[in-house]
Amino acid sequence: MYELEEKGYLYLLGIIPFLVLVFAYIQFWKRKKQREFGDWALVRKLSPEKSVFKPILKFTLLMLALAALVIGLVNPKIGTKMETVKREGIDIVFAVDVSKSMLAEDVAPSRLDKSKQIVSQIINQLGNDRIGIVAYAGSAFPVLPITTDYGVAKMFLQSMNTTMVSSQGTSLDEAIKLSSTFFDKGNKTSKLLIMISDGEDHSEGAESAAEEANKAGMKIITIGIGTEKGGPIPLKRNGIVESFKRDNNNQVVITKRNNESLMAIAKATKGGYIDGNNTKEVLAYIKKALDNIEKTEFEATQMADFESQFQWFLGIAFALLLLDVFLLEKTTGWIRKLNLFNEKE
Repeated sequence: MYELEEKGYLYLLGIIPFLVLVFAYIQFWKRKKQREFGDWALVRKLSPEKSVFKPILKFTLLMLALAALVIGLVNPKIGTKMETVKREGIDIVFAVDVSKSMLAEDVAPSRLDKSKQIVSQIINQLGNDRIGIVAYAGSAFPVLPITTDYGVAKMFLQSMNTTMVSSQGTSLDEAIKLSSTFFDKGNKTSKLLIMISDGEDHSEGAESAAEEANKAGMKIITIGIGTEKGGPIPLKRNGIVESFKRDNNNQVVITKRNNESLMAIAKATKGGYIDGNNTKEVLAYIKKALDNIEKTEFEATQMADFESQFQWFLGIAFALLLLDVFLLEKTTGWIRKLNLFNEKE
């Protein structure tokens, strides 16, 4: 595999065809003027050591040197190989609530954006752990399988929104069940599920799902987002609030954080619960929890770092330019004897 670091410089290669046309025109013009000066055979005899081939060769070397310089500026990089590395860590799945209630702005900028910020900052403080992401509302949706690529994880995380799961509500048990499938049952690596939600569970069986997860060796940490006082759910268009979500009686819906359901899930797996409104406290809590979880060794396959190859092309360009400097335009004796251009009478 390869990549080009500075693709913009490739446009400079367009200069080469232009220079070739200019060179061809100059050679044609010279030949025309020489024929106008006198008989071509006589003109050749006046300068017997002038080579017809050497100017073309020198120009070709210059064009090749220019092409090599441009490619050097582009800096092609080559990934040497796929390699398997051994790491020591745990498997973590982040289950993020994307139900409509997460649009409430009782915490800034909104419950969902706050959740993304927390997950992103938790990822920043991870070391060699593998991570996956699940989105859930009325049902659960796999966003990213277990991976060691934190950059890709953050990209998928930022793309999450309340429209990615069609069925609305909040089904905590579905999130737990789907998250459990991310972990390899035959693997002894420690398994941690971090659930971020306002806790408004519209399903039954979250505790029983957590108990099943506990039997499978999973630990669950829940993070509550929102306030107990709650707030309305804004309905926006182009970032501007047009109205608020209303119930069947045309009353504005006030969504409140439900700590009890989140605490019950965490307790079932001997995990923990923390208020997610203070990001600094959440990060400190998660860090302490991770430090107390046993790390195990696992293998991860990754592409070896791309290595820059520009130096090879700069070296080739320098060698061609050096050759051009020492290459004279007069004929070379042994080549002249071959009479490649039928110059002898």
